[in-house]
Amino acid sequence: MDKKGKSHILVIRLSAMGDVAMTIPVLIALLDKNPELKITVLTKKPFAPIFSGLKNVEVYEADVKKNHKGLVGLWRLYQELKKLDINYVADLHNVLRSRILKKYFALDKTHFVQIDKGRTDKKALTRSKNKIFQQLKSTHQRYADVFTELGFPIDLSNTKLLERQPLSEKVLELVGQDTKKWVGIAPFAAHEGKMYPLSLMKEVIKKLNDTEKYKIALFGGGANEIKQLEGIEKEFEGVVNMAGKLNLSEELSLISNLDLMLSMDSGNAHLAANHGIPVVTLWGLTHPYAGFYPFNQSLENALLSDRKQFPLIPTSVYGNKLPKGYENVMQSITPEQVVTKISQLLAS
Repeated sequence: MDKKGKSHILVIRLSAMGDVAMTIPVLIALLDKNPELKITVLTKKPFAPIFSGLKNVEVYEADVKKNHKGLVGLWRLYQELKKLDINYVADLHNVLRSRILKKYFALDKTHFVQIDKGRTDKKALTRSKNKIFQQLKSTHQRYADVFTELGFPIDLSNTKLLERQPLSEKVLELVGQDTKKWVGIAPFAAHEGKMYPLSLMKEVIKKLNDTEKYKIALFGGGANEIKQLEGIEKEFEGVVNMAGKLNLSEELSLISNLDLMLSMDSGNAHLAANHGIPVVTLWGLTHPYAGFYPFNQSLENALLSDRKQFPLIPTSVYGNKLPKGYENVMQSITPEQVVTKISQLLAS
């Protein structure tokens, strides 16, 4: 297939929102250099809005719980995808499902490249004994390496980011229009070891709110998170809870208009970074060295838990391993540190 012709790349990325969001800068760089390419992203249906700002990119829903479940379901998925005239497959997930799809695509001799997740290096970084504490290749670069191996080399050094999106009347009505700077706060994470204690986050919110300089928008999802965020909203006049009020497209438009995002090592950090929004990230049991740092953000914007006090950090790549005595690891980041960092960035 002539790469200058009608090449069609299938991109597989099925997991968490943050992993999916990290594909955006890479796809932007890919399309900037190869504007004739057509890209189909195989992912979960709820994540489709993440790709809405990209030209030549379509989303194909992977219904892995029903229609595409198991070997028979994956064969059905392969048959559906084959009708799209795929020339190349970039597997940015590399799990059992995608490895099975690789075997199916081999029947047509479709060029199929899988991501090298660097599992050996990540194991060395996160183990408790003989830990090798060093910066690993970024996930963004690992994604880019897949396309390079397919024959589409990518340079991420000058990648353009997504533009600011227009705000709907609904969003403007919820947030309100004033001269204050907009600060998004996403206080939750998938695992306890990655989440700043809510009591300390309330201190951060209070200190920011007391300055009367900022409008604070809270982000989250799920009934429990929504309930907690509603409680915080009631405590502070300058705070608005967005959770449960907006769909993902509306949330993305709001995020693109923020002046700053405060987030854990989680998906919201990547969604904001994709728009070039300054992101302050708080790190507990995970660490930027694992390669999941938000794209093109200064490392000075990362506030890290104290490794002198907690030398096993990072205990895992995803923050799901909580050693005894590490329950309060994030309390080593003070609310004053967080507020100072935010104030410095918004004053510049």
